[in-house]
Amino acid sequence: MATENRQQPTEVKKIIMNDFSLKLDTRTASGKKVAGLRREGQVPSIVYGGQDTPVPTQSPIVETTKVVHAAGKHSPVTISIDGKKHLAIIKTIDTDPVKRSIIHLAFHTINKDDIITTEVPIVLVGEGESAAKKAGLIILQAIEKIEIKGKPAALPESIELSIIHLAEAEQRLTVADLILPAGIEFDDADQDMDLVIASVYEPAALEAANEAAAGDATIDTEVEAENGTDGDTTVAADAAKSPDSDSSK
Repeated sequence: MATENRQQPTEVKKIIMNDFSLKLDTRTASGKKVAGLRREGQVPSIVYGGQDTPVPTQSPIVETTKVVHAAGKHSPVTISIDGKKHLAIIKTIDTDPVKRSIIHLAFHTINKDDIITTEVPIVLVGEGESAAKKAGLIILQAIEKIEIKGKPAALPESIELSIIHLAEAEQRLTVADLILPAGIEFDDADQDMDLVIASVYEPAALEAANEAAAGDATIDTEVEAENGTDGDTTVAADAAKSPDSDSSK
């Protein structure tokens, strides 16, 4: 249950979407030949969209990595395939489990008026200015992302949540404290508004609670347990489970 001493409403800062773009070339290599593309510094990908047949594509790894790191799976990307532009969302990202380099992408083309569902980061702001931090208390973030929906142009790169007004142990901020930009809604119509995003702890109390629960319990485990989750899966695992992955990888 969230503390009664809630933070003051945070001013919503309009986040202008960056114009991410990536040039793709149609790909003819498939099967074992795809490994050769990677050795040549190319990232194989596939583009899905509407009733069109999926298009195998490829792009230089340096440019591709920059766009993926900047846009993630929440910001629209303008892709150009053999000179023809499309608006798209990156749906899956496969990475090498050892090198962590990108080895495959799946794009889904979209229209500017489509309602897009995506997951965006929750960014805590004002930590260094909060009374809790100045008092030596610990502020832990329990969930770092949330699913929202809206038109591509309205989708924010992240949602900021001010923690500047947190001052005492056991204070919490929940989903109800988030202020969404105009035109954006939570994806789940029954979104749990009491879901804890951040909590304030006394260092000694937190350490004692972890030791009591399990001798080697980590802070991350303690926070995740509060919301009944096991933590985020890796990008590679997410992509591996996705039905969008190209069988020609």
